Amino acid sequence: MGNIGTEIGRVIRAKKQNDNVSFINAVDRTLELFDLTISDRNRRGQLKEIVRAREVFLDSLEESPEYRSNLVEIDKYFMHFAMAARLNL
Repeated sequence: MGNIGTEIGRVIRAKKQNDNVSFINAVDRTLELFDLTISDRNRRGQLKEIVRAREVFLDSLEESPEYRSNLVEIDKYFMHFAMAARLNL
């Protein structure tokens, strides 16, 4: 999950820099990481949360997000996973 957060950070940076190629690549990689995490049998207990996080991430890319989500808030959510991984929790 921390790796997903890293890619979301790249999405944010590319968007701020108006770098469409990097933005698309980062979005694609983020979705790939979500899909790999979803397919991991060891994550079955977290499946609902991961699928919902993927849905909210995609929603944040829309002009009128249904969940009123934004990339900064999603980045904050995933930062906790990155910190936990760094602390080996």
